[in-house]
Amino acid sequence: MAEANDFYGSIYQNLIDAGCNKETTEKCMSCIGEKKISEVLKILGRHRDSLLVSLHREQKCLDCLDFLVYRLRNG
Repeated sequence: MAEANDFYGSIYQNLIDAGCNKETTEKCMSCIGEKKISEVLKILGRHRDSLLVSLHREQKCLDCLDFLVYRLRNG
């Protein structure tokens, strides 16, 4: 059976892998320790929204770049 440290360690690593900054990671870990799961879900929802905005911004850049390449190749 896995130990509690393994559980918290894997949660911590997953937060880091998901791009959470130190402040967000520490807040989530604190809330998890206090069993405030609904608060963690709110924090993660905000982080997800932020990632989605970044993703859309980057997608727009890719679309512009692809269009430029298309125009250059096709006169």
